Amino acid sequence: MNGSENPVLGLTTYLQQAQTGVWDVQASFLPAIYLQGVNLAGGAAVLLPPQQPDVADRVLDGLDGLIITGGRDVDPAAYGQGRHQLTDEPAGDRDAWEFALVERALARRLPVLGICRGAQVLNVVLGGTLHQHLPDVLGHSRHQLGNAVFTTSAVVTVPGTRLAALIGENTDAQCYHHQGIDRLGRGLIVSALDGADRTIEAVELDPGAHPDQFAIAVQWHPEERLDDLRLFAAVVAAAREYAHTRHPSTESVS
Repeated sequence: MNGSENPVLGLTTYLQQAQTGVWDVQASFLPAIYLQGVNLAGGAAVLLPPQQPDVADRVLDGLDGLIITGGRDVDPAAYGQGRHQLTDEPAGDRDAWEFALVERALARRLPVLGICRGAQVLNVVLGGTLHQHLPDVLGHSRHQLGNAVFTTSAVVTVPGTRLAALIGENTDAQCYHHQGIDRLGRGLIVSALDGADRTIEAVELDPGAHPDQFAIAVQWHPEERLDDLRLFAAVVAAAREYAHTRHPSTESVS
């Protein structure tokens, strides 16, 4: 791969009932705005529909980076809890698929970006837990008003984190999540908090322990603000570097 080529990033998808034209069928899909974020940042995007977890390594062989996208709640059985009455019904196929992808991606040091549900998947894979319904903890529903209305949260980054180096001290984030990170997973640190209620809004692999491994996950939706491509640009840049490391140039120097 040379510097002009686009690194290939895989994005996970929904798997649920969908309607198009006369058809009403089970379908794998993803809002196009995610793909636009990757493309605008210089990456090539491919979709990773839920399937048997044992093919995760084979799929990752063709990728330079991985994005775990938003969607339904993670099954609380995965972190040892019963289901809250407002937690989504388990999405078993997608959970198992994304768990396998994240586990294998981390093992091979593949760059990973988690978005909303993706942050929760990363945390759970590494042994962490979730608050199943934030209004029970916070006393308000500001992080998810419902009816597909995103709220803008003032997010404050933690100094010294990789995320702070990428986006600065603070940012306005588009949020739509009724769950959040509770106990941190192994090797993760908090990299951003809601400026008002201190909800964890981003985590990452500790850069002190993993200085060369890109794994950042945010509870907000950067694809909803394509005028700010910094997170997409960062994971695309990390994917490009990973590709160069995996496939060093064989061109001779004259």
